[in-house]
Amino acid sequence: MKKAISEEAIRGLPKLQIIEGSICGECQIGKQTKVSHQKLQHLTTSRVLELLHMDLMGPMQVESLGGKKYAFVVVDDFSRFTWINFIREKSETFDEFKDLCLQLQREKDCGIVRIRSDHGKEFENSKFSEFCASEGILHEFSSRIIPQHNEVVERKNRTLQESARVMLHAKKIYCCEKACGFHAVFNLIR
Repeated sequence: MKKAISEEAIRGLPKLQIIEGSICGECQIGKQTKVSHQKLQHLTTSRVLELLHMDLMGPMQVESLGGKKYAFVVVDDFSRFTWINFIREKSETFDEFKDLCLQLQREKDCGIVRIRSDHGKEFENSKFSEFCASEGILHEFSSRIIPQHNEVVERKNRTLQESARVMLHAKKIYCCEKACGFHAVFNLIR
């Protein structure tokens, strides 16, 4: 608007004074698509493995060379360290989680305190409940239909997909769908 006014690009446009850096509050609210969530001012954890965020990405449009079409992503809340395991079926999620838990217990002096996931059937089932109870792990669920409540792992998923697309583009390997780029990159790596 300021440029249009200064260059008199539009006939009949009044000479308005535009103050830089101010945004009309009503415009902001009117154009907002969702109510923003309040950001936490500090980390909710004080050590590694206190809280693990989990999610399952997929099914991908294109399977990996090994026939895998899902990515099981786990992110540590404190360090943001990420584990990614590729699996063929959703039903393999529990076995991958159990193996990861046992591996972490062997490697670290401290065990997993809490895990957070969505209400997917791969996470909300008797196997998960029994294993968590036997290991003393508290299983928290994010709110239904609101992926922002499990934002740590959801953001990691997006970062992984964007990284895969960048690697494909850098190597001039193009993909028909955004989702399949993730497996295509890891096909090259594996």
